[in-house]
Amino acid sequence: MSTENIILEHLRAIRATLDRQSEDLREIKSRLGILEQQYASLSVRIDRMDERVARIEKRLDLVEA
Repeated sequence: MSTENIILEHLRAIRATLDRQSEDLREIKSRLGILEQQYASLSVRIDRMDERVARIEKRLDLVEA
């Protein structure tokens, strides 16, 4: 096997590895985006619940206005 062929084989292997890593990175970014959306949704829900509890406490005179 010539040196040129060995180099080409290594370059092809490196390219294949980079392709797999690129695909993995795309998947990770996609999953992270989903997690961020879920976190934002939960944060909004918790904020609403906090406001509702505060109103209930105020109506029941459990806290000072």
